[in-house]
Order: sequence, then structure tokens, then C-alpha cells
Amino acid sequence: MENYFNSHSMYGDHVNLLPIPGEALFLPGFFTEEESDEYFEELLSGVSWKQEPITIFGKTVLQPRFTAFYGDAGVSYSYSGITMNASPWTAALEKIKAKIEQKYSAKFNACLLNYYRDGTDSMGWHRDNEKNLGKYPLIASVSLGAHRIFQFRRYVEKIPIISVDLSHGSVLIMKGETQHYWEHRLPKTVKVSEPRINLTFRLIH
Repeated sequence: MENYFNSHSMYGDHVNLLPIPGEALFLPGFFTEEESDEYFEELLSGVSWKQEPITIFGKTVLQPRFTAFYGDAGVSYSYSGITMNASPWTAALEKIKAKIEQKYSAKFNACLLNYYRDGTDSMGWHRDNEKNLGKYPLIASVSLGAHRIFQFRRYVEKIPIISVDLSHGSVLIMKGETQHYWEHRLPKTVKVSEPRINLTFRLIH
């Protein structure tokens, strides 16, 4: 079963993708086309991208994407056996962060970046539920570049699958109990041949 975001509730200028309990608020066009193009080019060429190894079920493989981690001095982040120490904010990341913080009255001290070269790069099902993100983390996900389908499903039942087309310059806010009850992924697709950059701003305690 697959549902699309336009069947869900409107919250002001946002669409809430998830039924209760869960809040995933989608706002397309948060950044203008010009801003989005500029940020994409700056980040693609200016970020220190790495393809890290990851161990899954005892087997070590390279992640099917490139990553980077930026943030305040001394901030680190660990997931799936990988520990990343924050590089200093770039000018582009600081501008993006400031606009999101102002819009949502939020505070972020770190950003995990993912670079997907084309539709063969992906992210598997997971929850962002590390303890250092707090009990009810607010994560702001910015999409730049190629459109990609992003999916949610209930963590226990594994259904329904709810899909949204993450467009160039859009923002997706995951908050409240979303990470308790829902997992998400960016599946592979043969339909996309262009690159995408994803920025996930978060507050690490």
C-alpha cells in the first residue's frame, strides 16, 4: 500500500505527511530556484565528501552515497558504528541554517550531509533515534538537485508506505514522536540519473 502526501492534512503552508502519532511537515519551494542552484553548486564543490564503510549484519561495505558532517566546534555524531567529528560551518550551510532556524524558531548545532550521485545511490530503512538527539528530535531535511522519492512506514507494522517527492529547494521537518513510530528511507530508482544533495540539520546534545 502506498500513499502520497497530497492525501494528508494541511498545516498552514505545510503538508503533514503522517497520521498521528507523527509529524513530518513538507514545504516545497522553501528556497528559490536561484538560491537552490547556488547552494547546490557551492556544496557539491566545496564540501569534503567521503564514502564511509559500514558494517551490516557482520559484512563491511561502502555506503551507497557520500557523506559529510559539519557543525559547531566539538560536536560529534555516531551511527551504525561510524563516528564523525564536525567540520566548521561553511558560509552556504550557515545561510541555509539561519533561514530554517528563523522559520521554525529552532536551534541546530550540526548538519549531516548526503550526496547521491544518481538513482543507484540510496539510504535504507532507519530511524534517527540516537539518544544524543533527545527524546523528541526535530530534524530539518533540505533537498537540493534531482527530485527523489522519500518514504515512511510504521516501524512495527512496516505499513503503510507513505511517499513524497522531495523537490529541489524543499524542506521536510520531522518532529514530535516521528522517530518513535516511523522509519524512513530513500530507495534506489532507475529513473534518476542526476545528483542530489540532502542536508539534515539537527541539535545534538
